[in-house]
Amino acid sequence: MTALILLAAGRGSRFGGGKLSARLGEKPLARHVSDRLLDLPLSRRITVCSASTPDLPGFERVLLEPADAPLSRSIAVGLAAIGEATPVLIALADMPLVPFAHFAALTAAFDGNMVATKVGSVAMVPAIFGANHFETLKNLVGDRGAGALLRDAPWVELHPSLAIDVDTADDLALAERALEPDDI
Repeated sequence: MTALILLAAGRGSRFGGGKLSARLGEKPLARHVSDRLLDLPLSRRITVCSASTPDLPGFERVLLEPADAPLSRSIAVGLAAIGEATPVLIALADMPLVPFAHFAALTAAFDGNMVATKVGSVAMVPAIFGANHFETLKNLVGDRGAGALLRDAPWVELHPSLAIDVDTADDLALAERALEPDDI
């Protein structure tokens, strides 16, 4: 069964800090994706977070050390916490509009190797990786994620309007306008 690593340790510097706790509808930004992932059958739910990441019920918290480490370190810390050779879904806590149906479609399309989300012509996370990719993922460097590994991966399409990555206050306002009543 697939495990989950939810990346939720970002500094939010373009947002002015604290973006994952910022209110989107009636709850913190990070809770939108975490709440959706609670219904997905997963062996474990780990969030790689900072001390300022809001509580995400149903998730094991793993603190990123040092707190200002790059995205590549968050991935490595999450994989170390999983610790077993099980496929892993990597998702971002600042993408609040990705629907449950998309995560379920990724799970259904996973062939044991990898499957990506495709927005336009870009393959990206959320994505599922087989254990055969863990060593490469653990050795990523800098603030670049796993995108380079996903270029030739099979994919599940996600409409661009659902792929909002909240990095600024303007992005948060855009996500607020796009929220469905059930998401609030």
